Amino acid sequence: MLSADDRIMQRMAPQLQRVLIVDPNSAANKLLQELLRSLVTCQVWTAASDGKAIHTARAVDPQILFVENTGPELDGARLARTFRRSDLSCRKAPIIMVTGDATAQTILNARDAGVHEFLRKPFTIKDLVRRLEAVALKPRDWVEAVHYVGPDRRRFNSGDYTGPRKRRSDAQKTPAQAKILQSLRIVRAAYQAVGTDWPQARRAMLAQAVDLQQAAVAVGDLKLMEAAAALGQAIGDSADMARLKPAVARLMDFFPTEPDGGRR
Repeated sequence: MLSADDRIMQRMAPQLQRVLIVDPNSAANKLLQELLRSLVTCQVWTAASDGKAIHTARAVDPQILFVENTGPELDGARLARTFRRSDLSCRKAPIIMVTGDATAQTILNARDAGVHEFLRKPFTIKDLVRRLEAVALKPRDWVEAVHYVGPDRRRFNSGDYTGPRKRRSDAQKTPAQAKILQSLRIVRAAYQAVGTDWPQARRAMLAQAVDLQQAAVAVGDLKLMEAAAALGQAIGDSADMARLKPAVARLMDFFPTEPDGGRR
């Protein structure tokens, strides 16, 4: 009979078949490989630098990455940011930063670069399983913005939560309404970045057009759904401001107003 831990590993196994470890320390690479293979059948590739990591990821399409924070040719946060903004098919794959450099600033930088989890060296197999479970079985929403691309930096975003750290603005909204507001903010920021970062602005607006249509269906808002669809149709391969400007302006009308009549 399978234990509870065995059943958990069976559930995670399909998402852990292709692993990329980015660490210039060969001993650390070997240890992590041995621990992973003791838990699940998987293929493991290694890289020692940012450039080699991106090259390897393009070739093998990893399902999960383990990344050291620093090395002679490695900056873990920089790599995560580049990976998230790339055209790689695996750019949304979970990234776990594994490092002994576990300062508060390092953790914050990693989170803001799009890293999912942080694993402090030295670690136990139990610590490793916890991080694997977090990324494989408890996925977070994906945020496709201009200044941030990666998993939602809040570990959960439940409309049912009413605890002391609940955002006051969130407490007044359903999950769908909160999603609409977040997407509208991202569209606004992406439009402002069209002239400086068109590739990411385009990707962000396309993602929000889809999310807004889905949220509009959830709240039964046909006008919002039509406006979101119009934005998606206005986004081409190059920035056409004559088409983008009215489409974005139409969506901005859906921003909630403050009590004094101003826009948020």
